Amino acid sequence: MERLELGGGRVVEYLVEGPAGGRPLVMHHGTPGVAMALEPVVEAAARHGLRFVTHSRPGYGGSTSQPGRRVADVADDVAAVLDALGAHDFVTLGWSGGGPHALACAALLPDRCRAAAIVAGVAPYDAEGLDWLAGMGDENLAEFGAAATSKEALEGFLTEASAELKDVQPDDIIAAFGDLLSAVDQAALRGGLADYLAASCRAAVSRGYDGWRDDDLAFLADWGIELASIRVPVSIWQGDQDRMVPRDHGRWLGEHVAGATTHLVPGEGHLSLIKNIDTIVARLATA
Repeated sequence: MERLELGGGRVVEYLVEGPAGGRPLVMHHGTPGVAMALEPVVEAAARHGLRFVTHSRPGYGGSTSQPGRRVADVADDVAAVLDALGAHDFVTLGWSGGGPHALACAALLPDRCRAAAIVAGVAPYDAEGLDWLAGMGDENLAEFGAAATSKEALEGFLTEASAELKDVQPDDIIAAFGDLLSAVDQAALRGGLADYLAASCRAAVSRGYDGWRDDDLAFLADWGIELASIRVPVSIWQGDQDRMVPRDHGRWLGEHVAGATTHLVPGEGHLSLIKNIDTIVARLATA
């Protein structure tokens, strides 16, 4: 794990794996999450000559908290990490809560970002024509209901939720996520993703819930980007068995991100989309 000191005393931690000369594939982790190697993505990146790069958003892991941050703020942090690596061009992939942050890179770093992939990514909260909560599991309904009420209500929710995740083990992860997991996602966890998700969750809340809280508040606020202004290729990947970020989020993004290509994959959920990762990364590599 690397540490980068930014202005104002802020620190961003980041991770790099893969061929040193490869174009960076900047992956934005989910919510909650940290800079951690998701091996299927790392391996797919290496197969296609890309260098896997990921960072912990402010408030997660060793990255300094940045209260009041907007989704758009991620672009400056990514640019700083790329500069530290001596890299200019990059492609980006955002999974779940990382989706909006990948879109911010596509919108705000058009001279550097060559393509973006949004995998089970959330749409804007105020999206016209989208019932944002429809189809989400009970845990998300409670979480975002609290977030929409007040910062204090959200913090009350996260105090309990983070306590449940701080020691979560792979065998516990299906029970911990409860109604958020469709049958196909439960199968994906039993097939090998449980270790990653449990480790990521533990690390994400190891120093508190600041990153999780600030992600949620940023999702519900103005993202600070114009989706219709994006000019780089964006692919949207979404399953119809997703209870964390339901199918209509992907549909809406596909209709409102300029030039997007949309892949609504029948029979897949939030996590099981990982089986498509080589195809997703291959398309990024040819951008």
